[in-house]
Amino acid sequence: MFHMNIARARHWCRFFGLLAVSVFWGIPVIPSRADEVRQPEETSAIASNRSVHSTTYMIAAAHPLAAEAGRKVLAAGGTAADAAVAVQMVLNLVEPQSSGLGGGAFALYWDAAKQQLSSWDGRETAPLAATPDYWLGKDSIPIRWPDAVAGGRSVGVPGTLKLIETLHQTYGNQPWADLLAPAITLADQGFTVSPRMAASIAGAADFRLADFATARRYFFDADGLPLPAGHRLRNPEFAKTLRLIASQGSTPFYQGELAAEIVAATTNAENPGLLSLEDFRRYRVIQRTPVCAPYRIYAVCGMGPPSSGGLTVGQIMMLMEPFDLAALGPGAKAYHLFAEATRLAFADRALYMADSDFIPMPKGLLNRQYMDKRSHLIDPETAMQSASPGQPPWDEARLWAPDLQPERPGTSHFVIVDSYGNMISITTTIETGFGSRLMVGGFLLNNELTDFSFAPMHDGKPIANRVEGGKRPRSSMAPTIVLKDGKPILLTGSPGGSRIIAYVAQSLIAMLDWRMDPQAAIDLGHVVNRGATTELEEGSNAADLADALTVMGHEVTIRNLNSGLHVIRINADGLTGAADKRREGQVLGD
Repeated sequence: MFHMNIARARHWCRFFGLLAVSVFWGIPVIPSRADEVRQPEETSAIASNRSVHSTTYMIAAAHPLAAEAGRKVLAAGGTAADAAVAVQMVLNLVEPQSSGLGGGAFALYWDAAKQQLSSWDGRETAPLAATPDYWLGKDSIPIRWPDAVAGGRSVGVPGTLKLIETLHQTYGNQPWADLLAPAITLADQGFTVSPRMAASIAGAADFRLADFATARRYFFDADGLPLPAGHRLRNPEFAKTLRLIASQGSTPFYQGELAAEIVAATTNAENPGLLSLEDFRRYRVIQRTPVCAPYRIYAVCGMGPPSSGGLTVGQIMMLMEPFDLAALGPGAKAYHLFAEATRLAFADRALYMADSDFIPMPKGLLNRQYMDKRSHLIDPETAMQSASPGQPPWDEARLWAPDLQPERPGTSHFVIVDSYGNMISITTTIETGFGSRLMVGGFLLNNELTDFSFAPMHDGKPIANRVEGGKRPRSSMAPTIVLKDGKPILLTGSPGGSRIIAYVAQSLIAMLDWRMDPQAAIDLGHVVNRGATTELEEGSNAADLADALTVMGHEVTIRNLNSGLHVIRINADGLTGAADKRREGQVLGD
């Protein structure tokens, strides 16, 4: 009773604290909007996973069939880029709710021959005809997210196919068509619907999935019931699409018949969009400079804008660096610090981070002086009532209004190390589970344009992540590679919408500071704070921290937190991999 009274008092204190921030910064007071967002996928089962060890190559992916497809490529002498093609194509088939040809992806690639890390942006783009009022209704008020997601208007130009083709052309050594063969065979012959996929279909049944004829025919039986686990599912349309891509590459997708089909589907659908053939012809994968944050003796490297993942994970790590986390261990005091660091990092994320090809972003967000100043705002004993964004003084930072648009987690992540020492960490998505609900060529189309801010302005200030023609929506995807002495020692990443950032940062702290085995590290209960409530994963050791964190001033919520972390650690004697117990992933090696 005592801690519940404290929690109630803290709630009102935090509200009035946020109100003060609103007056000073012009930030709308929406203290719990992100907390109210329901995950499209809840944890349906907990596996008993153990870390896997190998000596030469390894893959960790979200489904056993995808992992096996990648393993066979690696065993045949393929590179990490080759294996990524096979894995992504199979994931599209067996985990369609999360990623596929109709979505986008970010990848970090370590080229062993050049000893070089690169990052690749395959994020979706808005139609060239889109304007900042894209998500405003007739009354000039932003429409509701549930009214925006289903149909053609939420679909951006997909980038996943172009990304994996680019990676293959740059780093691959196996024939392109051979890499698509496993997915074609599975699509033709059928695969068994897993319990997780069945649960996802059932969970989306009440949210418009069955309202679209093609999706209804594929994901539901003749009586209109969601497909059950164990059902044998074939996808001849996807096999046809893959055969076309196997013979002609991405050309039909961006300049031919597949592009025309997608444009027709999105412009003629309910809630029609503005995509054109010109949008597809202009799409490009962009090689960007990785974002690397110094952390103790490491460099934590991730994806920069339009993803907020690399910058925000980097900020969290740097904010926590002054504290002796190794001595504290994984207890309430350490997690208090973690929640406060994420609270501060998310304040900067909301205000500044978006597609840097369209908006000027302050380059000082990972500056050591700036991070030290922000870290001093953390009280080791008491939670702050609100977190304001900082003001980097060494690079002109235009004052934007913050974007509070929540991000829905319909995503997958996989990591690969090949026998040559090349490595890839890739996060791939169609945004929310089952995307826009539209299917073309046997695959689902994304709803990534709902990752933009629905409101273009607030109090006369522009929102950095507003819609603009050709712009890429802000993401939280955080594929990560950690370097020590200039060489990779750890690959990690996760799905989970904006919670990805906390999932990844926590996994890094567990392995780098607490020296935990990879599986033990990602098995830890999640602690997440995105600026307001501190969320603790139900049924885990994290939930046991509720009383202690409440006394320290946190408003605590215990809830389902569904990650999909996949990790490979590079050791002196080989590789150690782990797959998240909350999903159905698998680690395979030589």
